[in-house]
Order: sequence, then C-alpha cells, then structure tokens
Amino acid sequence: MTLPEAYRHDEDELPASPEPQVSKRSRAVALGLCVVGGVFGLHRFYVDKPKTAIAMILTLGGLGMWWLYDVVLLLAGEFRDSADLPLRQWGVEETPWSRRELTGRAEQRMNEMEEQFDALRQQFNDLAERVDFAERMLAQHRETPRAPSSPSPPSQLPRGS
Repeated sequence: MTLPEAYRHDEDELPASPEPQVSKRSRAVALGLCVVGGVFGLHRFYVDKPKTAIAMILTLGGLGMWWLYDVVLLLAGEFRDSADLPLRQWGVEETPWSRRELTGRAEQRMNEMEEQFDALRQQFNDLAERVDFAERMLAQHRETPRAPSSPSPPSQLPRGS
C-alpha cells in the first residue's frame, strides 16, 4: 500500500528557514510614533515609507481612518515595513555601532576614573609621609634630654623687723 502524495515527506521540500522573516525595526517604536504623530505619518517615516507618510500628512491620516487602521495593524503585528516584512519584535535591536560606541565611552570613562584614583592614591601617600615625618620629629623632640637648669635660689623675702 502506498501513501498519497500529500502524506509523503521529502527533504527537499522543507523551508529554508523555520522562522518567518520579520523586520528589524521595533514594533513598540512604530506604535509609539503612530499614537503620538500618526496623523502626520511618523511611523511610516520610521519604517521607510516616505511616500505614504507624505500622503498621511496631506490627508491628516485619512481624516483619522487611515491612522486608526495602522494602529490596529501595529497592535496585531501585521504592519509591514518598506521591505514588506512584518514588524513583530517589540524590542529595539542593538546595532554593532551602538555597542562599539558604548564600549568606547565606557573604556574612556574607566581610564579617567583610574587616573583620578591614582592621583588620590598619590596624595594619600604624600599625606601619610608627612604625618609619619611629623610623628618622628615629635618623638625625637621628646627623647632629647634637656640640660638641667640651675636651680633658682629661693626668693628671700625681707623679714619684717
């Protein structure tokens, strides 16, 4: 008994990628731009659709209807960018440039803090040396024997006669 064609599993017929292609743009950013400036097409500028964004500006979001339609599409995850990929990711993806920029600034700030720490350490060491010197001088001053001074003669008071 043979299986009908619909039940056969050929390795060549598997899709190339198991995940559907989605846009790298953030759905949350697009939704925020749509809510704040949707009648002016800000979200369409964000997804690189300038022609329809200008049309939204001229019609004030299709008198609100086009804007409302875009809000529903964004909430449902069916709004598409200029490459016709749906916006489904809520988070903003980091670019290699921004990571490098942050790392560079963090390294620069770390170097500045190390320099400041080294300067404070040097000031502390100088202060410790001064305190140590002052303690030695005081101890030396206390240890030096004083020359005995000649006792002063008792004061003689005139006797009353």
